[in-house]
Amino acid sequence: MNTNKKKELQEDYRNRINRVFTFIDKNLGNDLSLDKVAEIAYFSPFHFHRIFKLITGETLNEYVKRKRIEKSAADLLHKNISISEIAHHFGFSDASSYSKAFKKYFKESPTSFIKLNHLRHSKIRQVNSKNGQEYPNDEKYLCIINNLRQWMTMNAKIEIVELPKMNYAYVSCIGPQNLGNAFQQLIQWATPKGLMHDQVKMMTVYHDSFKITEPNKVRMSASILLQKDETVDGAIALSSFSPQKCIVGHFEINPNEFEKAWTGMFLWMNENGYKKAEQDPFEIYHNNFNEHPEGIAIVDFYIPIELT
Repeated sequence: MNTNKKKELQEDYRNRINRVFTFIDKNLGNDLSLDKVAEIAYFSPFHFHRIFKLITGETLNEYVKRKRIEKSAADLLHKNISISEIAHHFGFSDASSYSKAFKKYFKESPTSFIKLNHLRHSKIRQVNSKNGQEYPNDEKYLCIINNLRQWMTMNAKIEIVELPKMNYAYVSCIGPQNLGNAFQQLIQWATPKGLMHDQVKMMTVYHDSFKITEPNKVRMSASILLQKDETVDGAIALSSFSPQKCIVGHFEINPNEFEKAWTGMFLWMNENGYKKAEQDPFEIYHNNFNEHPEGIAIVDFYIPIELT
């Protein structure tokens, strides 16, 4: 097989797996058996199993179990619903089977997890313990939060906006180490189409939370907003955001302050009585920080929220 043909085949496989990622995210409470998901990718179950593990580093079963548990953990911390409701929502037969699977992953029952992680604006203990980092006590945590509030007051302009439907093209990747390459692929596709002009808006969509998911397993989409219909091929895929109410934070910060900005955004959301919607959060960039004389990123952070 020549190089171009091999590249086309790899891009076609990745495009099919993109459809699978979207399907899984929307159906975590439904049947996600190998046979069912392989149909979405138009692969035989045997071939799909091999391709999926090659791209993600996990079997389909491992990936689905992890996604269900991690998404449920976020609901435990941020939504006022019962463990039974969460178990049902994520496809478990009952609270007992959910608790067993949860404890196997986090080494704590759902109830203990909530108590241990009441300091919900820090990374959860399960992740920190793996990294050998000290988990802050209540006093230290309150100090961190007060400092964060002050930093947000100085660096963020926050508002609530109603977004219209937004169409975008994207390249999906797993792990922040692969995001730069994903943007390169996207730009290579967009440039000959005349999409890389002064008014273009690039963005990153986050399908997992760094607070809960190990960084090398966080799935992201390097994206470009589209003003008209475009045809895509290979690793490039199309998606859209439905009309959505969002918290928007406007920042001019160093790239190493992005994590602090996101933490501050979710702190502001909770303290102002809003709840995150199902739609994924994202960043929209207004400059290339590499071209800024002081390396400053002009960026907006978006958290879709439930209607009240």
